[in-house]
Amino acid sequence: MLLAKELCRSCLRARYLPRPKVQWCRDYNKYAPVPRWIEQSKNALSRGMPNDQYSSDIAHFQSYTSLTSPKEQAVAANRFNHNGVYYAIDPWFNIPENVINKLNRRLHLRKDHPISITRQIIESVFPPPTYKYYHDFDPVVTTHQNFDSLGFPKDHPGRSKGDTYYINSETLLRTHTSAHQADVFHTNASEGYLISADVYRRDEIDKSHYPIFHQMEGARSWDRAKVANGDVAAAVLSDLEKVPKHSIEVQDPNPPFHEERNPRQEAHHSPAEVEAISAHLKRSLELMVVEIFTRAKAAAVRADPNYVGEPLQVRWVETYFPFTSPSWELEVYYDGDWLEVLGCGVVKQDIYINAGVPNQLGWAFGIGLERIAMLLFKIPDIRLFWSEDERWSSQFTGVSSNLDSLKPFVPFSKYPACARDISFWLPLPSSADSGDAEAKNPEWCENDFMEILRGIAGDLVEDVKLFDEFTNPRSGKKSMAYHINYRSLDRTLENEEVNTLHREFEKALSKKLGVEIRDSKAQKK
Repeated sequence: MLLAKELCRSCLRARYLPRPKVQWCRDYNKYAPVPRWIEQSKNALSRGMPNDQYSSDIAHFQSYTSLTSPKEQAVAANRFNHNGVYYAIDPWFNIPENVINKLNRRLHLRKDHPISITRQIIESVFPPPTYKYYHDFDPVVTTHQNFDSLGFPKDHPGRSKGDTYYINSETLLRTHTSAHQADVFHTNASEGYLISADVYRRDEIDKSHYPIFHQMEGARSWDRAKVANGDVAAAVLSDLEKVPKHSIEVQDPNPPFHEERNPRQEAHHSPAEVEAISAHLKRSLELMVVEIFTRAKAAAVRADPNYVGEPLQVRWVETYFPFTSPSWELEVYYDGDWLEVLGCGVVKQDIYINAGVPNQLGWAFGIGLERIAMLLFKIPDIRLFWSEDERWSSQFTGVSSNLDSLKPFVPFSKYPACARDISFWLPLPSSADSGDAEAKNPEWCENDFMEILRGIAGDLVEDVKLFDEFTNPRSGKKSMAYHINYRSLDRTLENEEVNTLHREFEKALSKKLGVEIRDSKAQKK
């Protein structure tokens, strides 16, 4: 508002500029500080700037004076605009601006980005025409696509607003690439497929979790009506012979299925079919892991010719997923510990049936690209994937065109952390009705806490840890205490800047969750 008034003094024609708060920039589609050139333009205008330049500057200045951000626009209009498609919003709408602003970044398709490079490496193990690649599915899906089509129970925790970003009660941002599985099965364009995409989940804050990440979904199917004599097991074993073999050590002590721990779908699959499909699945994914970690070792040797490393070891662990049975996780021995890298299994036959291809059966897997990229490139912090710093991006230039040039990431700096502690009382259920309108739900959800902090501090918050909680035996009130590390990836944070962010967080926490702040301290390091 002040800037608009000052412009008025410099040029009478500028006095008609709108004067809302200066915060959201439509040109850049994000929050941005008003650049210094606008202040300089004020002086230039008073010296007689040409009309065409004047008009251009005023138009851009107006882009900084929009009254609303995308989320505020959605709430005001009662609809959410994504790439020109409008969706009605309702009380389920909970997508924060820091997520909205990244919806179209699509790192998995950005040339020479570690996520895209990792995708390329995985795709090289599953070549066309057997496998068809899908990269462009829209992130907005229905609850049926994301949950119902995959057999998620109605009370599954993944359906909650605490875990998932909703536009309305029936529309959301996909939480996994499996949201497109049934649609691809229905299209039936190839025997196998790979889907890579950005996915969205409300989550904790640390160096390995981010509300937006990238997954790859893969599947391979066989059709009873198309294989010789309808013998799927024989067809799968024949195809297995075409999959290259490897020499790594594999620990797989369990049988292909177990009727209690890891059951086959008895009504649909014979023991021979499950054994054949699981063998094809496991060798295919083991081969993928070999490709990834062979490239990781080669990159380490390029960086340090004396690097030796450990022999690659993998193991299969029985598990449960709503959309496969039997199911497994594949773990890799890395840096002295077993690390889960993917989940997979024999596809639930109901998914094929509901997709209109009841004669098909096969396997599917899902893998997180960030986790693999962090191992492959030795990237220490998941926030780096979103960096626009040239010191980051220049390290991967040319790798998409020549995967053999891959090298580990070299940190360009480690700026000091600014630590803060915060403790607060949770509201009692009996007092919830008398509090702020936004804080009437007394049920504590830690992801709400994380979302409020991310919404205020963005990528300046590095990690958050709960270090104390207790319940007062007299009042029944529960206290929570968290340690927060603020750290920028590209500059040193000033204490006053962090103090301002932290105070804003305190106010938002009290307003939105109804908590009573007990203590909030700075810890200098």
